[in-house]
Amino acid sequence: LAALIARQVSKTILATKMTIAGGALYVACDYGLLGSSEQGSKALEKAKAALPPAIEEWMTYLGLELPTMPKIEFSPVQAWNSGVRWTVAALSDAPTKATEYTNQGWRYLKDLTK
Repeated sequence: LAALIARQVSKTILATKMTIAGGALYVACDYGLLGSSEQGSKALEKAKAALPPAIEEWMTYLGLELPTMPKIEFSPVQAWNSGVRWTVAALSDAPTKATEYTNQGWRYLKDLTK
């Protein structure tokens, strides 16, 4: 009986985790977080607009006081574009860097055998 209950509890825990993961994926898709960079930027703006009032409401409900939030200017579109530029630059430099590192390795091995 104990083994049956343990199996049922583990199945329930797995189902709960899968439900939470599925819900998170649904919300991410619904808000456009998995779409283009423009959709992600719009979702970030929506979150910026909705989050402070919600936090303020909970803080008054709980009787806590938080320091003011710093103003952060962040553009996901620019961050994505800079990431793409960095990746392409790294890929284009890869053959040159591989040659340099290989030559350094050979020089090191030659110096060891002297």
